[in-house]
This record gives sequence, structure tokens and C-alpha cells, in this order.
Amino acid sequence: MIAEFIAVVVVAYLLGSIPFGLIIGKLKSGVDIREYGSGKTGATNVMRTVGTKLGILTMVLDVVKAAGAVMLATVIIDGGSGSFTIVGVSVHWHHVAQVVAGLAAIAGHNWPVFAKFKGGRGVTAYFGTLFAIFPPAGIFGAEVVAIAALRSRHMSMGSILGASAALCLMIPLTILYGFPLIYLAYGSVVVALLVYQHQDNIKRLRQGTERRLW
Repeated sequence: MIAEFIAVVVVAYLLGSIPFGLIIGKLKSGVDIREYGSGKTGATNVMRTVGTKLGILTMVLDVVKAAGAVMLATVIIDGGSGSFTIVGVSVHWHHVAQVVAGLAAIAGHNWPVFAKFKGGRGVTAYFGTLFAIFPPAGIFGAEVVAIAALRSRHMSMGSILGASAALCLMIPLTILYGFPLIYLAYGSVVVALLVYQHQDNIKRLRQGTERRLW
């Protein structure tokens, strides 16, 4: 089991580390997007630097790589791997594998080994993992991101609100319908990380100086 979990972490981190934004920027426009805008390799900076269409392509690929990391973890440690009990709560090993893979993929996206550890903020990667781990929350959160970002033209605001909305939906689904508690813990940890990663954006939003889309 230890070897399988090591494989999950390594594979998920390496998948998350694929800097699609950086690759697309160099292939399509010949620029290193880390030298422009926010300096991040995520979809928002690609959108601002080399165009909306390429930003959307980056977003899709970042979602796919993170979702793929979680799906591969489920294959490596499947539903028949058993469970354990902690504080009276039964936890399945394959749920743990999914969460570990999600965290590793987000870490890879934010601090990619293939891009000198300079990546994105983890939003698209997080939603990619949610689509694989907890689809209702992922879909709901993505809808909030789209609506909030389009109305305010602040992707940072949409990202924070969308991630928070997904977490809020997890709470009743966990309490009322028995969704794994570890998923709720995962969402709480990642949302806290996303808020931390957006500290500079939050400061600019308060000051009214945050960069707008388009």
C-alpha cells in the first residue's frame, strides 16, 4: 500500500506540473507568460497575455490534467482496497488516494518542477480534481466562477467565490447524503490555500485596482 501511495503522489504531482499555459504561450505566441501580467502560468494570465481562446484552451487542459491525476489514483488504489476507522468514522483507502492525488496535482500546478516551480494559483486544477472527486460541487462551483467572473470581470473574485460555493455545497451533501467526510476536509484545506494564493488579488480588489478581464 505504501508503494501505491508513493506512485499516486509522484504521478499526480508530475501531471499537475505540466505547464500548459507556459507551453501554449511559447508555441502560439513565442512568449514566456511568466514575464507578463501576474507572472503566473494559469489560464487567466494566458488570457490576458496571448488571448481569450488560448486562455480557455489552457483552462481546459489544466482541468483535464488534474482530473486525470485523480482518476489514475482511483485505478492504482481502487474501491476494493479496504478501509480504516478514525475517530469512529470509516474511511476508504481509495478516497484517501483521490484526495492525496488532488493535493499533489494542485501542488504540481502551483509549483511545477517543469517550470522552475513557478506556476499558477491552483483554481483550475482544483476544479479538475472536484469534477473527478465530487462532481456536484465541481459543477456548481464552476457555474459560480463563470457568472461572478463575467459579471465583475474579475477572475480572482469569481475564483474565490466559486471555490467557496463548492465548499458550501459539500457541507449539506456530506451531512444529509453521506458523502465521504474526507472530501469535505479536502475542500476546506484547498479553499484555504486558494484564498492564501490570492492574497495580492484580494488586496487589489479592496483597493479597487484589481486587473479586469479583457
